[in-house]
Amino acid sequence: MRINKILDLARNLEVKRTVGVAAAEDEVVLKAVEKAVNEGICNVVLYGNENKIKNIANENNIDLSKMEIVHCVSDKESVIKTIEDVSSGKTDLPMKGHITTGELLSVYLKEEYGLRTKSTINLVSVFDIEKYHKLLIVTDAGMVIAPTLEQKVDSINNAVKVANALEIEIPKVAIVGALEKVNQKMPATIDAAIISQMNRRGQIKGCIVDGPFAMDNAISKEAAEQKGIVSEVAGDADIVIMPDIEAGNIFYKSMVFLSGAKVSSTILGGKKPVVLTSRADSDETKLLSIALSVLLA
Repeated sequence: MRINKILDLARNLEVKRTVGVAAAEDEVVLKAVEKAVNEGICNVVLYGNENKIKNIANENNIDLSKMEIVHCVSDKESVIKTIEDVSSGKTDLPMKGHITTGELLSVYLKEEYGLRTKSTINLVSVFDIEKYHKLLIVTDAGMVIAPTLEQKVDSINNAVKVANALEIEIPKVAIVGALEKVNQKMPATIDAAIISQMNRRGQIKGCIVDGPFAMDNAISKEAAEQKGIVSEVAGDADIVIMPDIEAGNIFYKSMVFLSGAKVSSTILGGKKPVVLTSRADSDETKLLSIALSVLLA
């Protein structure tokens, strides 16, 4: 599979990264990090109740021998210690365990830890879709509800970092909506036209941006040709910028559950990526997501 390139790149890093798992008392998360350690993708430090972590591991035949455990008396303490160690450099990036996304990010974003930047925090996902001719990077399916023009620019910059990590030097970025023409009643199309012009004038660097596109002409040359669209990006997008979280989330779940696409995701926008896997994610998705985040740490 093309998406396995993420695993290969992570394994071949000169310096092995260390993932800190906040509230690690979670069977699904422990299985994921065990696999990541065994595959040589990263080192792991587990933060949480040591007895509970060991009991879960014993019940599920999970080998913790290659992982460090930092005992914490509460979820709150485990999150704080996880972020403190990322901030100090003891570990390289955090991962969500048996807590909510908000519990982890609320601490991660505190100014005292120095991990916050002025950039927007985005969920960036990499899809391996059988009918598409290359990997497709999509943002945002899970963080920003209704992105402003400025947030869409940040989203492009975050997605370009992922593309560069995957050895795509100048990615092609399609800004999509419901149609490929500017319509004053549809703000997403206006944003797309403005952002495309910003790219042409050098305000957004390291990529080729065009839009607005309907989804079909962003990923299908035939659809673009039928509509008379002439563009370097049309039908060959490396990155797709969604108009809002609803479109992004529906696309994400449709690709995974209807088309069987393979996916890897990371949270970008801070100084370190964050691993946020869902219990509904497959073991493969969890492993790929750890690898992608490690690659970007």
